[in-house]
Amino acid sequence: MEISNGFRTGRHVVFLMHAHLVFVTKYRHPCSPNTHLRRIEEIMCGVYAQFETEPEGFNGETNHVHLLVIFPPKITVSKLINSLKGVSSRLLRGAPVHRAAGPSCDVTAGRRVVALPPRPEDGASALRSPR
Repeated sequence: MEISNGFRTGRHVVFLMHAHLVFVTKYRHPCSPNTHLRRIEEIMCGVYAQFETEPEGFNGETNHVHLLVIFPPKITVSKLINSLKGVSSRLLRGAPVHRAAGPSCDVTAGRRVVALPPRPEDGASALRSPR
């Protein structure tokens, strides 16, 4: 594809399509911005290359990420979003990341981590019902 006057051209098309995407953490729980933003940007760049898209802008805060993407007409926005969500979720869950004070930091599908109280040594518990 060639670029002329800011427009991209193919064999039979002239286009300049942008998508502004916002990914939000589950329940808007805060995450460590510096650690997560760098890692998410690396992940997104890999997906951009697969879909022949170009990143125009990337920014975020503790509970959401903004992406501005230029994409060709042969790519559907829904497939691009599904790929971005799936790859980022899978790679962020597998990678050790320092988490901020809060129950969840996953960008696309956060999980709430709940610590259970220790079991009593004698096996009796106030929460158990008698059988």
